[in-house]
Amino acid sequence: MTRPHSLATGLSSDLKTLDGLRASAGRDPRAAIKEAARQFEAVFMQELMKSMRANTLPSSLGDNSGTDMGTELLDSQYATQLSGLPGGLADMIAKQLERNLAGGSAAAEAAPKPTPAPAERAAARGAATQEDFLRQHQAAASLAAQQTGLPESFILAQAAHESAWGRREIRAADGSPSHNLFGIKATGKWSGRVAEVTTTEYVNGEASKQVASFRAYGSYEEAFLDYARLLRHSERYAQLMRQGSTPQAFAQGLQKAGYATDPAYADKLTRVINTTLRLQRATIT
Repeated sequence: MTRPHSLATGLSSDLKTLDGLRASAGRDPRAAIKEAARQFEAVFMQELMKSMRANTLPSSLGDNSGTDMGTELLDSQYATQLSGLPGGLADMIAKQLERNLAGGSAAAEAAPKPTPAPAERAAARGAATQEDFLRQHQAAASLAAQQTGLPESFILAQAAHESAWGRREIRAADGSPSHNLFGIKATGKWSGRVAEVTTTEYVNGEASKQVASFRAYGSYEEAFLDYARLLRHSERYAQLMRQGSTPQAFAQGLQKAGYATDPAYADKLTRVINTTLRLQRATIT
């Protein structure tokens, strides 16, 4: 009577063997491949010998579970000795698995990375530009805030709105920067450099293109300080300085004082102020 047992079943239930292969795979995948291939060949060889014995040697009446176990252990020893030899089945299996491993790694490295949609790329660029703008001008805006008593975020937001986050800064005819982020025109007693550009003005609610002269500064810090002087010393902004403590009040105060001719200026500036506050909170947290 033959005991229903096989080395394949033994190996699959041997948790120590499986754990050892897992640990080896983590440390050295190629060594784990060779060991797995050798064990597979040993299983195959033992099953082959068992099949040959069953087909060529009739069972003896004296066979029992003890003799079956002894025969199986002997087969296991023979199979272990015959497996893992150069050019054998284990060698072939290991080479095929190694080719698959190398091919998989190369395919993973060569696989094209997902390309963000145009809208996602534009949004990412816009966010980076906005954050860069705030970082670049934070120190100058802090000085202007100290001189005016206005929140730094409001001043940064107005500079961002007037210059489209620095992307549409006023430039001189030769392309040199004016550093004028606030769109302050060269009127009144201004005696410094100027930059003449075409701008959009609103007359009776109708937009029209006009050539206007704008102040040009030697640095962005000069621009922020001149902006602070304009708000502090001009009577037209006196009410703004007293009541512009919220984003909406600040934006509406500027529009009422005639800072810009765009009838939607207050709404647009309020949105930029809220964006600035959100970006600043995200940076802090």
